[in-house]
Amino acid sequence: MEYVILAVVIAVVAIGAVAGLVVSGRRRKQLPPKAEAPVITPPREPQVGEESAASAPEPVRTVEEVTLPQEIEAPDEALTAPELEVPEPTAGRLVRLRGRLSRSQNSLGKGLLTLLSRDRLDEDTWEEIEETLLTADVGVKPTQELVENLRTRVKVLGTRSPEELRGLLREELVALIGADADRQLKTAKHEDGRPAVVLVVGVNGVGKTTTSGKLGRVLVADGRKVVLGAADTFRAAAADQLQTWGERVGAATVRGPEGGDPASVAFDAVKEGIAEGADTVLIDTAGRLHTKTGLMDELGKVKRVVEKHGPVDEVLLVLDATTGQNGLVQARVFAEVVDITGIVLTKLDGTAKGGIVISVQRELGVPVKLIGLGEGADDLAPFEPGAFVDALIGD
Repeated sequence: MEYVILAVVIAVVAIGAVAGLVVSGRRRKQLPPKAEAPVITPPREPQVGEESAASAPEPVRTVEEVTLPQEIEAPDEALTAPELEVPEPTAGRLVRLRGRLSRSQNSLGKGLLTLLSRDRLDEDTWEEIEETLLTADVGVKPTQELVENLRTRVKVLGTRSPEELRGLLREELVALIGADADRQLKTAKHEDGRPAVVLVVGVNGVGKTTTSGKLGRVLVADGRKVVLGAADTFRAAAADQLQTWGERVGAATVRGPEGGDPASVAFDAVKEGIAEGADTVLIDTAGRLHTKTGLMDELGKVKRVVEKHGPVDEVLLVLDATTGQNGLVQARVFAEVVDITGIVLTKLDGTAKGGIVISVQRELGVPVKLIGLGEGADDLAPFEPGAFVDALIGD
């Protein structure tokens, strides 16, 4: 009996196992396993310190297949060199620039003509005329002379038409400025072949280096071969600026190290001028304050060293016309150190004090030779008394 029961249990267990397998098989058929998405790994870039992957070898080309580069012609130096500027002629330049004197014209010329045209010239009118002249920086003594001459001639003249008054005023102003003064720049080469030497002096801030560059253009326009000397060694920008002016018109520039001896640079400039057969050597000196005795003495040293080659032909003092009577103080001190031969008045286009031309000449006893009438490269003009007065009083 026990054996029968055991056999039945085994049979039941076997049947259950077989049924489980069948059910499991059916489930597998109904729910197929989910396929996993393939994992795509991006190519890894080489990191710092790692070698990059070897590139695919390029196909080998034969000699016949290789294209040789075309031969590049060397640029022609004549074509690449900067074109030199040709300054406009200096003859009649002041006439062309007369419109730049409009401020001085309104203050001095037109002001005087208006006063002289009054029906009655009483003492009050003559005092106004005097005040107009003094305001324009004509100076005390020249003003007294001009008023006295005008009073006498107007009294003799009797009638005073506008044309007669203009002619009268023109004659007196031209006489006061000095039409017979020698205003020619001595810039021609000497008979022995030495170049003429021109020193440009002046205080800080008057635009002396710019004026020197413009003066170089004036000389080139007049047919001179010029060598520039950058003796202002206290400002590196001054030497660079002067060299730029020279390169524009083909003038060589001699310069020294920053902070070097100005007299040495001036000496070398004249030496270079002699070697090059130049007509003129133009030396731009340092702008020095007239109150510093040591620096003024150094200017005297520059002149003495240059004179070892020969005499200095011109010493031009640059004055700012807008400073008025203060410029006369500067002029006196410079005149004590070097023998000034001429005056360059700059910024006359920006001032109503055109009378400074008269007073500075009277103070120094030397003529105004050049005047600056603008910021353009060719706005430096030889001074002509007649043209200057015509510009002041108008047509």
